[in-house]
Amino acid sequence: MTDGSPAYATSADGTRIAYEAVGNGPPVVIVSGAFGTRADARELAGALSGRFTAAGYDRRGRGDSGDTQPYAPARELDDMRAVIDALGGSAFVYGHSSGGALSLDAVAAGLPILKLAVYEPPFTVDDSRPPYPDDFVETLRGLVESGRRGDAVAAFFRTGLLMPEAEIEGMRKALYWPQLESLAPTLLYDFEVLGDRIFGQPLPAAMADSITIPVLIFEGGDSPPSLCNAVASLEALLPNATKRTLPGQGHGAPADVLAPILESFFGG
Repeated sequence: MTDGSPAYATSADGTRIAYEAVGNGPPVVIVSGAFGTRADARELAGALSGRFTAAGYDRRGRGDSGDTQPYAPARELDDMRAVIDALGGSAFVYGHSSGGALSLDAVAAGLPILKLAVYEPPFTVDDSRPPYPDDFVETLRGLVESGRRGDAVAAFFRTGLLMPEAEIEGMRKALYWPQLESLAPTLLYDFEVLGDRIFGQPLPAAMADSITIPVLIFEGGDSPPSLCNAVASLEALLPNATKRTLPGQGHGAPADVLAPILESFFGG
């Protein structure tokens, strides 16, 4: 394992993107979801390092990566391309949650991704969850820009994850809450990546034409219907997709569950 010190890739706009790589073999890039940093990828990267060079990175605005403005999802695709280039020019990719949505967009944009695995990209494709308010993202932006980062995090948990108020209030007292607050501005980036795909409409049919590589889509057996329905929609839409349900898991799974499946998928 690494000592936590990053290497850096330089994105197209000059932004430095911090990453950590471990192991030897074909590259696997791990793309985090909301609040995730390269630290969250270390355990999975270590579990994959026997067969692959596995790397997690700080998406822009997080950890040790830069945050050149103005933000645009296309710049995040450039960031991913820079990390892939630094690791040899092509890679397998695993993306969790909004990182899965970003990774799907990366394939559609033609990044050199050989196979893709995603865990529950948080699309909303039907009415199986309460709808996001039309002004949710702008409300979130207002909270961040006015310095109310804690309230922005709470709004995300309340409206995005449908957490009970008592649970959110308990989290505000946790030692990790300041870290969440520090990453609150990147929630806006996650929702820009998701775009219109959170408003209960079918996924764009064009995804079927632009994402033709092998795609493995994970769902947790205990995940909410809205996420499972999004996974089923993706599986039905993409021409080379396979769904894998992980019993007993929610919106994420530990490295010891994921790694053997990813090894088989990427190494097959």
